[in-house]
Parts: sequence; C-alpha cells; structure tokens
Amino acid sequence: MDADVIVVGAGLAGLVAAHELTSRGRRVALVDQENAANLGGQAFWSFGGLFLVDSPEQRRLGVKDSVDLAWSDWQGSAAFDRIGDEDSWAVRWARAYVEWAAGEKRSWLAGHGITFLPTVGWAERGDLRAGGHGNSVPRFHIAWGTGTGVVEPFVRYAKQAARDGLLTFHHRHRVDHLVVEDGTARGVRGTVLAEDRSPRGVASNREAVGEFGLSARAVIVTSGGIGGDHDVVRRHWPERLGTPPAEMVTGVPAYVDGRMLDISAEAGARLVNRDRMWHYTEGVRNWDPIWPGHGIRILPGPSSMWFDALGRRLPEPCLPGYDTLGTLRHLRTADGLAEHGHSWFILTRKIIEKEFALSGSEQNPDITAKDRAGFLRERVLGKGAPGPVDAFLREGADFVTAPNLEQLVDRMNGLTGKPLLDAPSIRRQIEARDLQLANPYAKDAQVQGIRNARRYIGDRLGRVAAPHRILDPAAGPLIGVKLHVLTRKTLGGIQTDLDSRALGADGTPVGGLYAAGEVAGFGGGGVHGYNALEGTFLGGCLFSGRAAGRAAARLTA
Repeated sequence: MDADVIVVGAGLAGLVAAHELTSRGRRVALVDQENAANLGGQAFWSFGGLFLVDSPEQRRLGVKDSVDLAWSDWQGSAAFDRIGDEDSWAVRWARAYVEWAAGEKRSWLAGHGITFLPTVGWAERGDLRAGGHGNSVPRFHIAWGTGTGVVEPFVRYAKQAARDGLLTFHHRHRVDHLVVEDGTARGVRGTVLAEDRSPRGVASNREAVGEFGLSARAVIVTSGGIGGDHDVVRRHWPERLGTPPAEMVTGVPAYVDGRMLDISAEAGARLVNRDRMWHYTEGVRNWDPIWPGHGIRILPGPSSMWFDALGRRLPEPCLPGYDTLGTLRHLRTADGLAEHGHSWFILTRKIIEKEFALSGSEQNPDITAKDRAGFLRERVLGKGAPGPVDAFLREGADFVTAPNLEQLVDRMNGLTGKPLLDAPSIRRQIEARDLQLANPYAKDAQVQGIRNARRYIGDRLGRVAAPHRILDPAAGPLIGVKLHVLTRKTLGGIQTDLDSRALGADGTPVGGLYAAGEVAGFGGGGVHGYNALEGTFLGGCLFSGRAAGRAAARLTA
C-alpha cells in the first residue's frame, strides 16, 4: 500500500489528524487539490477564536462560567430536533465538545504552544432568552497568532514528518473517487492538476494533466465545506431563512467547494443536516481582495444602529453581535426585503474607533505576528481606529462618512443607485434612540445591552464605546456601512460516531472511512445544530481531527 492512512484535505482538521497518526508511527499520504502555499486551509485566514469554558482568562476577568451553563447555552442554541435520526450523534459530539472545552482543551493547546490574549470576547450574545440561543458569558478566546498561529504547529509537525519519511505530500491532487472494496475504504482516485504557483488563497487553475490512485488501510476526509461555491450554498439554502440573496460576498477561498461531500456519499457515507449553514450578515467587500468576491466580516460591538435596506431599524434580537442567523432570517423574510441583499450600520467615529474589529488573520497583523507591544500600542493606548479598520474607512467600497445625517443618507443611497433610504425617517428613529441615553437605564433593548456589556471589564476597557448620542456632533463624523451576506460555514455533513468513523445509511460505520472538520459538520454531522456559539469552528476541527487520527491509528496498529 502507498500509506497506512490517506488524509484528504490539508486544512486544520487534516493536519491534526495527520499529526496524531505520524506521532504514532503511521505512514500518511496527505492529499490536497491546492499547492503547498495553502497548507492549513481556511483556518489560516481566521481570527483564531476558540471557545473555552471556565478558563483562567475568564476567571481573571471576573467571569463565572461552568459546564452546566455552557451546556445550557449549547442546547438552547443548537435546538436539536432530529435526535432520533440526523442529530443522534451530533448531540453526543456536542456534549463531549463542551466537556473538552471545560477540561483538557486549554492544556492540550498549550502543549502545542498555543496561548491566548488576556481579554476574552463576548461573541454571539444571543436572542435575549435565558434558555435560548447565545453565550451567557464571554467565551471567545483569541489565540496569539490568530488562526495562522493555531495552524502553525500542525504545519510544522507535517513538514517534520515528511522529512522523517512518515508523511508524503500530494499537492495539486484532486480526489474524484473514494475506493471502497467489500464495504471498506481502501484508497482514492483522482486528477493531477497542473502546477500552479499562485500565492495562498488565490484561485488556482483546474487544468488536468494526469490521473492518480493511492491505496491505504483507511481514509480520512477533511475537505471542508461549501462556502466558496454560491451555487451550492443556494441549492441547500433552507426555506426557514427565506430566499438566498442574489448577491453575496465570499468569506472563504474558492477551493472551499464542497466536492467531497457528494463523493463521500457515493462511497456510502450518510450526509445529514445539509439545510444547516452559517453565514454572516456583517460582510463588507475587501478593498484589497485575495480570492474572488473576497469579503471580510465586521466583528461589531453593540452600539452601531442597524437598519434594513429600506431604512427600518432592525428589531431585537437583531442587534450587532447578538443573533447571527436570527438577523439573517429577518433580513431575508421581512416585508419588502426579498429583492435586497444588503443592510446598513449607522454609527459615529467614536464607535468605530472602539468597537470595530475585522475578522481574519490578515486584518489583525499585530495579533497574527504575536506583537504584544504593538497590540498594546495600537488597541489599548492608541487613539483612532486600528490601522486595518481605518484602511477600510478610507478605501472600502461599502463605507461612507458625512458631517450630518442628511448628507450621510444621500451618500448611502449613492452606493445602491436607488433612493431607498429616507433621511427624515432615519432621523426620527435615531433621535428616539438618543433620547434613551439621558438616564443610566432605558426601555430600548440595544441601549440596555450597551450598558450591560460595559459591566464586563473586558468590554468596557477595549470593546464598547461609552454611551453617547449618535447625532452628537462631538462624536462624529457619522459613518454608514453597507453590509452584505457573507458565506462561511457548513453546519451539516457526513454523519460520524465519536471516533469520527463515517456512518452509512443503516447507521453502521463504513469500514476504514473517517471524516473530520467542516465536512463532518465539525463532528457527528452537525455538532452545532442550528446555531453556533462562535469560537467553535476551529475547535471543532481540532477535536474531530484529533479523534479521527487517533481512531485510524488504532485501526492500523
């Protein structure tokens, strides 16, 4: 045989699985359709947020967390409703993941040299119900090095294993078939693609120059999701989210095409929960794009006012940073919005300087470079917006500024080519909100949320602007940001048991076939259910990739 185990996909889950195998002396063939520059896959580009429960970082900031609270939040968010069928393994993966996040996860990461910023972010604050969707407390731990730093040790391990003769890279090899003999996965067949020296993330050619076949005793599929192919996203778009937008921006490289899902199904693996997906509503066009349609997600604090394409303020819980899919559902189903694929933030210079962060390793060069002095200088002691945010403010096609609301609305209408927004109507809505700031209490849910956030020291010091009137000239100028739906994650996929073994239609494992990472719904075919708590995508790749590698190592002992 060509290897003990073939790993299809050189992203984070695949690299973790490969490390678990080579550290146990197994020979691995690592197969990927992209070139060597793309080792680490989509995870390389991420912000590096990881979900941890009751961590030292949380405790130092006065955050009281527990397994019980995290599990309550996970269940309320996931809303598993297919327990006897498609969610039967997902719910078990979810419980195991929460326990790992509260236990071994942090020390395991530290063993690989991965450490965290001292602050903990409060992402996906939820739908305002104690038993509903969302994080009750801050749990978003950002790794020094961002996603690049999370990927780096596993890239290093793979390269060392290659030098030691335990791992063979097969770059520019596209898998077209999984070879199954007598019910057991025994290898892969596919197409050799022409050499392509494009930089990381840039779309590569698909010119076929040959064919290949590899054999092994087991195959692990870690090929990612569907976010790079809008046609596939639309094909599986769930009815509960209305109609898919005619135009979206893309939050992942073009190679995130979902091809291996159907190829795995043809080999006997069961696909579940394909109607579950995770797309952001705060996407902006990258002024310096790397891949086609490259979008960046704004990680907003709670203070920007959010309006739909027709200038109506979004209702709670459709607030910045609260309920991602609830907001997406509203924007795709509310009266008059089906033909419009955008919404708007209106904010002040004071808000953007304190509250705007941009998701992605390339948008956070200080954290990616592990430049602690630069981080302190730029984000804590510095004045003005962080450099990458300021660049979008100056260069971004979706940003406009103005000294007064009437001029701002005129410029916002200029970005759509239609006078969809009415300045007097927007003024009335903003003035009503501004009147709520005269007291330290209010009936406005967003104002309540701002004050609640500032009770958490991490938000007060580095994430949430002091409450002020949007129309206060001293806080200006005013800023309008056109927001697009940004494609990102597949929440369903290949159903797996807790050893990451791919299951067939009858619920029994397909011999020798494993799946991990996004292609497996980050574990079990959909560990997140309907909603993610953030910081759980990289962690899902780590956890399921580790399980797959260890199980395949036992099989091939």
